[in-house]
Amino acid sequence: MADPATYRPAPGEIPDAPGVYRFRDEHGRVIYVGKAKSLRSRLSSYFQDLAGLHPRTQQMVTTASSVQWTVVGTEVEALALEYSWIKEFDPRFNIKYRDDKSYPYLAVTMADEFPRVQVMRGAKRKGTRYFGPYAHAWAIRETVDLLLRVFPVRTCSAGVFKRAHQQGRPCLLGYIDKCSAPCVGRISPDDHHRLAQDFCDFMAGDTAKFERRLTARMKEAAAELDYERAARLRDDIATLQRATERNAVVLADGTDADLFALVGDELEAAVQVFHVRDGRIRGQRGWVVEKVEDVDDADLVEHLLQQVYGTPDAAVPREVLVPVLPPDVDQVQAWLTGLRGSRVQVRVPQRGDKRELAETVRRNAEHALVLHRTRRAGDLTTRSQALREIQEALGLESAPLRIECYDVSHNQGTYQSASMVVFEDGMPRKSEYRLFSVRGPEGQGARDDTAAMHEVISRRFRRYLAERVDAHDVELGLGEDEDWAADEPAHRSGPVDEATGRPARFAYPPNLVVVDGGPPQVAAAAAAMAELGIDDVALCGLAKRLEEVWLPGDDYPVILERSSEGLYLLQRLRDEAHRFAITAHRKRRSKGMTTSALDAVPGLGPARQAALLKRFGSVKRLRAASVEEVAAVPGMGARTAAAVVAALAGSAGDGASADASDSGGTTGGAVPTADDPAGMLAP
Repeated sequence: MADPATYRPAPGEIPDAPGVYRFRDEHGRVIYVGKAKSLRSRLSSYFQDLAGLHPRTQQMVTTASSVQWTVVGTEVEALALEYSWIKEFDPRFNIKYRDDKSYPYLAVTMADEFPRVQVMRGAKRKGTRYFGPYAHAWAIRETVDLLLRVFPVRTCSAGVFKRAHQQGRPCLLGYIDKCSAPCVGRISPDDHHRLAQDFCDFMAGDTAKFERRLTARMKEAAAELDYERAARLRDDIATLQRATERNAVVLADGTDADLFALVGDELEAAVQVFHVRDGRIRGQRGWVVEKVEDVDDADLVEHLLQQVYGTPDAAVPREVLVPVLPPDVDQVQAWLTGLRGSRVQVRVPQRGDKRELAETVRRNAEHALVLHRTRRAGDLTTRSQALREIQEALGLESAPLRIECYDVSHNQGTYQSASMVVFEDGMPRKSEYRLFSVRGPEGQGARDDTAAMHEVISRRFRRYLAERVDAHDVELGLGEDEDWAADEPAHRSGPVDEATGRPARFAYPPNLVVVDGGPPQVAAAAAAMAELGIDDVALCGLAKRLEEVWLPGDDYPVILERSSEGLYLLQRLRDEAHRFAITAHRKRRSKGMTTSALDAVPGLGPARQAALLKRFGSVKRLRAASVEEVAAVPGMGARTAAAVVAALAGSAGDGASADASDSGGTTGGAVPTADDPAGMLAP
């Protein structure tokens, strides 16, 4: 008997999305398949106190040794996939239905005088239109119940129809307007046949014309102030939209295909494949691969197909659906055709059900990659190993428990922004991330990336020295007993801001500074630290192209193994710093494109700016106006008018671009003040 706690997924690993889950025993056999509207909520219910579970559920969770899940788009897809896998795996803990020998269909008996809508199984009959298959009969009845509001077609049996005709009184559905009551002559046979044909056309996919028709009638009712009828028609439109929800995990019965999805970056990729046989998903596989060589997605797909179908017992389907075509698709198709013994097509799905299912496969690959990274980063042993590998590679005296990484982002030298991200004990500490607005010696930005890096490192450690002096702490050693993995800054020792009682923002020196770049960026950062007398903080750079680690003054880089946890941690730091910097840069650039010379005028809000521009037409004409002309604008006073004229006169030589550059510091940095001499901005 297994303890469910031994295989319980970690918090945050389970997605809050519809899907299907599978419990497996120690031998890998599927013992239970279930569906859920929210996988996170449903799976969490299995790992509560055993005493609170049903005895059969207790037996199931203690028999199982692992749990897996597959994300889908809707509850309908989850229902179909659950049904398919119950048929496939025959799990011992699932309820066995005696009537599940075939899929139920929605049938319309168009050959009858008064066509009837019903649920049918077994052999198909001539003169009857079929739609489906559906996973369960109740799913068909729910669809029919919805559509009868709009298409009140007969659903009763021949006996009920005959009895109602003899009595001259319709059944309950006729009274509640879910049947047009042909049994008592409320509708002629021809009109009822046309109504049944409309029902079939809608189920066949011709839905737009019915929605347009109901929408037009709804608007007419609203125009006539008949809001009750308009509300009913609005509900009918919503009914049609619900009924047309596509099922992306049930394909045509003859479909025989493997669908591949690929999600990743320059370092690693997650691969998922769904095996579809006879229109049903019969299996799912997934991998996370490291890109040990420089390959693009097309090459990766080719290698993947070689790995999957290269084994002697591999089953090659008629279709192989991939996210991108391999470089020599004809050669790959010829190879697969030889393995199968008949023609195999390799292609990218473009539309329809296969395209929708391919999107479902892609979502599962995306989730698998996130789950892989979460588990890898969240494991304490792995993080400790990563810090130890970095310590050994860089020759540090102790493991770098606090690491800061810096990156610079700009657009051809404009809107220069820089980021500082902080990792403590191998985990991101987002509350201590910082943004810089790079100003340069003349306030117009740095001349290049190395100058920008020099400025950022100088400002960061200048602030560190200032706060250390303010805290009257001459020497800030990192004692071995300090809790640097604590969740809250108050748990650590160090300088405290007397005004707020919180730890000073920049008074903590890092054990290691990482810059995004190679020798030039490392040299610039080393020069900045040397100028300030910082000699107790290690420094390195990570060059992206070959993932080389550069130390100050070294002619050759430090090479870490591609699979090492230390390199993975440095890459996460670099990628997070890049993400944070480029986000700040985009915000500054977005705001800089919409700034105006009027923004710098104190007390001039959006309403007064709009009034001035409406009166004068442009800033150029406003700049030529006198104080009296500006004061004549409604809402403007003499003092504000004088401030406007003075501000525009002062910015005449600089132009709007200079104003945008000066005001841009509010988006990605801060203008230096007496309280903030370094001009740094907390996010």
